[in-house]
Amino acid sequence: MVQGERLKKWREAEKMSQEELAEKSNVSRTTIHLIESGQFSTVKLRTLQKLAGVFNKHVKDFF
Repeated sequence: MVQGERLKKWREAEKMSQEELAEKSNVSRTTIHLIESGQFSTVKLRTLQKLAGVFNKHVKDFF
């Protein structure tokens, strides 16, 4: 499973919209959309840290 698929799975399990995740993570909704849709080939480590933190996960859980 790629990073975007995993992120979407976590977000949907929490019944969270992309907008809600953006607010909680301080990552733009556009960036979240691009990650989830696989349009970002490389995601910055800091972005992954912010997103993982919302779900009490570690960056390594994306891989």
